[in-house]
Amino acid sequence: MHKELRVAAYAVCVRDGRILLARWVSRKDGRLWTLPGGGMDHGEDPYDTVVREVEEETGYAAEPVALLGVDTLRETHPRRLGADVDFHGLRIVYEARVTGGELRHETGGSTDMAAWYPLEEVPALKRSGLVDLGLALWRERPARGRVTDVLGRPERPAAAGG
Repeated sequence: MHKELRVAAYAVCVRDGRILLARWVSRKDGRLWTLPGGGMDHGEDPYDTVVREVEEETGYAAEPVALLGVDTLRETHPRRLGADVDFHGLRIVYEARVTGGELRHETGGSTDMAAWYPLEEVPALKRSGLVDLGLALWRERPARGRVTDVLGRPERPAAAGG
């Protein structure tokens, strides 16, 4: 089975009780609201990735102010030519603040819209699990930066030898 690793960085931008979201256009799930962010380019620092991706998807200049946590995701997907892929995603989540720019929608990318939503309206949105992950990390700020600490997922077994 083909193995694929994707490292990505995302921003949780909350201002005046509202969160900045981008609408992701997914082949599988249609349009889902998600955190602004995306895949790291080869040789790129995750900090620079989140700054670039927020600007590309929302029009805003953003400054990461805290590392909230890191999550991994592993799934099996069918590939275009029929074989399956063992997908492993590493998601780095930052808290960020908007420092400039103007809200605009991305054209020709993986998202088609950006918007601010009141935090209390987020549960009613058609959204990716990444939004819930980011908000849980932002609210709870776990010392270890682990999703298991905020979402109640079972702990992963420790690797042998430490």
